Amino acid sequence: MQHVLIIHEVEAYPAWKAVFDQAADIRKRAGEISYQLLRYDNDANNIVHFSAWSSLDDARRFFESPELVEIRKKAGVKAPEFIYLHEIERGLL
Repeated sequence: MQHVLIIHEVEAYPAWKAVFDQAADIRKRAGEISYQLLRYDNDANNIVHFSAWSSLDDARRFFESPELVEIRKKAGVKAPEFIYLHEIERGLL
C-alpha cells in the first residue's frame, strides 16, 4: 500500500474542512483510497492528512497539479509538507 502524509497549517479549520470535503470526488478520481485527519493536540489549525493511494505517481501528479495548488490557496493552506510512503508492515496489538 502507498500512503501520503501531509502536514500543514491552515488559516481556519472549518473553512479548510469545507473545501476538503468538496474535493472528495476529485481526490477519489485521482486515486485516493482512504484518509485520516488528525490535528495537533494544542493547535486545531495544524492538520495532518494521512491517506492511502492507488500509486505514489498518481498522488504526486494530484498534489503537484495546478488545480490543487489553487484549491489549497482557496482553503487557506500554509506551506504544506508532503511525505510519500511505502507501507512495509501493518499489525494490530
